[in-house]
Amino acid sequence: MATSDGLVVGSAFGHHARMPDCDIHPTAVIHPQAELEAGVEVGAYAVIGPDVRIGAGTIVGPHAVLEGPLRLGPRNHLAAHVTLGLPPQDDGYAGEPTELVIGSDNRFREFFTAHRASTKEDGVTRIGSHNLFMAYSHIGHDGRIGDRVTISNASQLAGHVQVENRAYISAVCGVHQFVRIGSLSMVGGGAVVTQDVAPYCTVTGNRARLRGLNHRGLQRAGLDAGERRRIRQAYDLVFRRGLTLEQARQAIADDPGLATPWIEALVAFMTGSDRGLVR
Repeated sequence: MATSDGLVVGSAFGHHARMPDCDIHPTAVIHPQAELEAGVEVGAYAVIGPDVRIGAGTIVGPHAVLEGPLRLGPRNHLAAHVTLGLPPQDDGYAGEPTELVIGSDNRFREFFTAHRASTKEDGVTRIGSHNLFMAYSHIGHDGRIGDRVTISNASQLAGHVQVENRAYISAVCGVHQFVRIGSLSMVGGGAVVTQDVAPYCTVTGNRARLRGLNHRGLQRAGLDAGERRRIRQAYDLVFRRGLTLEQARQAIADDPGLATPWIEALVAFMTGSDRGLVR
């Protein structure tokens, strides 16, 4: 059934050309310019706006709100009251058609929010695949979230934050704008992070301080004992020898045993740090 403003309400949309083989609750409201691929489920009272594309097999829970431009890949699962694609919380934003682009197989729990980008970078907020975003967590505008990331309950990421693959952010954390969280790192519960967190490290506290390597995360990622030992050697050079970053980089480069992709990633992260590293 179409409303006076052109929206389509309910399961009458089930055979719409842009929504093949979808299961849509009768109370859902979907704009005719939205595109749903095969097998999408839309729960009660969900609202889907124009210029929203939803990949096959995605589940949109009750009371979810999706605004475009939004690209949502296949097999994502949105719990109740998830909100995706609203405008950025940025005073300089003037209604430009920026985007939120999301990969596949993510789980977004209750009241999760992610905003479209501002115009201060490339106009896209990006979320990768196979991530878990727990209840009440938030991704700010222009964020970059990798793959297999976990962000726990009520943790809030400001605009322009980057989180690399397999990072773990515990509950009730705050991450300052433009901060980078390195791969396989862990942010402890309640931390306030104002500088970059190096790959493989654990930080805790307000303000966050370095607590060592994320040994459990490295093991779970399948790194063997030899690789973990080399990472510990590089960690010691960077954080425990009293060296400057340039001296630590040179010491790592001078040791051929440390010439591995994992340590190269650590060096590249350090080199690209504008805010400085949590120590």
